[in-house]
Amino acid sequence: MANFSKPSVPQFSVDVYQNEYLPEGGREVNAIVTVTASGGGTVGSAVTAPHLYAPGRGPSAAVAIMVDCSGSMDYPPTKMRNARDATAAAIDTLRDGTHFAVIGGTHVAKEVYPGGGRLALADTTTREQAKQALRRLSAGGGTAIGTWLRLADRLLSSADVAIRHGILLTDGRNEHESPEDLKAALDSCAGRFTCDARGVGTDWEVKEVTGIASALLGTADIVADPAGLAADFTRMMETAMGKEVADVSLRLWTPVDTTVKFVKQVAPTVEELTDRRTEAGPRAGDYPLGSWGDESRDYHVCVEVPAAHIGQEMLAARISLVIPQSDGSVQNLGAQGLVRAVWTDDMAASTSINPQVAHYTGQAELAQAIQQGLDLRKAGDFDGATAKLGRAVQLASASGNADTAKLLAKVVDVVDAATGTVRLKAKVEEADEMTLETRSTKTVRVKK
Repeated sequence: MANFSKPSVPQFSVDVYQNEYLPEGGREVNAIVTVTASGGGTVGSAVTAPHLYAPGRGPSAAVAIMVDCSGSMDYPPTKMRNARDATAAAIDTLRDGTHFAVIGGTHVAKEVYPGGGRLALADTTTREQAKQALRRLSAGGGTAIGTWLRLADRLLSSADVAIRHGILLTDGRNEHESPEDLKAALDSCAGRFTCDARGVGTDWEVKEVTGIASALLGTADIVADPAGLAADFTRMMETAMGKEVADVSLRLWTPVDTTVKFVKQVAPTVEELTDRRTEAGPRAGDYPLGSWGDESRDYHVCVEVPAAHIGQEMLAARISLVIPQSDGSVQNLGAQGLVRAVWTDDMAASTSINPQVAHYTGQAELAQAIQQGLDLRKAGDFDGATAKLGRAVQLASASGNADTAKLLAKVVDVVDAATGTVRLKAKVEEADEMTLETRSTKTVRVKK
């Protein structure tokens, strides 16, 4: 008889790093919140929805792979072949029992496998059938990514599963629908599934691909050489198969007369969450954190508290983690963090910046300096670009972000990293510039 033992739930923990001391009249409170999930087999809704968990195999999942089949995928001809091979590699990485579909994307979205508005269940037979179907993929037509996402949403929502995930590959700009159409599609899919987006080659728009991943709480990257697609798709699918709980939210409660200035993810990448708040009762709001496996991420929370006198102290914010339940309630994951404010006349205490806060403030500025510098370079403002990219080099060097420093060195000649003295390179490979822009939000973690 099969052993239907209760799934194990990963433990979530919340750690808060801050300097709680403020000078008299001080109002801004900053904290870095580290959220860690560990020790899971499977999690979350299992407590209330055991049917979503396959015994001994992790949470049930549905995955839609969206492959660009527009005309440009034929140039060079190896690109389409690499995309087919990568999709086949991703299909091989699916856990048995995972629901999946393959979508061919042009100016319309077509079901490549299994078809008929359904999802297939991964096993030896369906994997082989899907790979046979991939051989029929050919390039031709335009690009309307919103239609691909809407079809993925329809297919993914047809399965009663714990985790819903998309993988999207494009090689060109979204030329056959308006930016408003794409935004409307992203708005309607947000919160319904997560999605990793990849740009292959150098003819796609970085802000489009990173915007898709950001809206759908996934990762974005460039695969400049199509030959690297299979390895990248395998890694992405392994990560997707490692997710154990979907729809985690950070719940932030603040006392009366306290304002939330911002909430942003700062590791492993910088992601602005402030505008994604949904109200959750009196003085509380939820910020979406997406799907989790065994992993740790850092968030920067900044609140403004009412001014107070020396010697007073207050709870500036309470942080907890929740996941929604089918009946509209939420399950609290049991982890909590407190952000405090204490007013003091000890100058040394109130003026020292917490090392975690300082580090991540620098990493967020680094991401912004790269974006602004590259935009100014494209606009022909070379002095402005030099200043911004010089500041980026300085920040990357000071924080030990060696990967970003390496990418910056392909766009500027570094004269002195410590002072941020650089010269723009006269000739920059397009792939190098796009890689820097796509990966500009990747951060290094502070050494705790």
